[in-house]
Amino acid sequence: MLLGRVVGTVVSTRKESELEGLKFLLLRGMDPEGKPTATTVVAVDAVGAGAGEVVLYASGSSARQTKVTKDRPVDATIMAIVDEIEVGGKMTYVKE
Repeated sequence: MLLGRVVGTVVSTRKESELEGLKFLLLRGMDPEGKPTATTVVAVDAVGAGAGEVVLYASGSSARQTKVTKDRPVDATIMAIVDEIEVGGKMTYVKE
């Protein structure tokens, strides 16, 4: 799984029928210290994440392993909302 921060939404009124009803969020990758990476990805939201939240997401075939995305043509899925990140005994992120 990878770390990212929700930075926006993606709206698509025309899409493949298997994608109907799914919420798409725009993620910016981040490292464990909270610094943004160059990675930007559109991910299906399987857990109800919102703007600004730090999330764990999976990409590739693992993205199709949730109840929401089973057998759907997705390449990235948000699978968890992060509460805390600790690195080397130091809290680098705490959800407000």
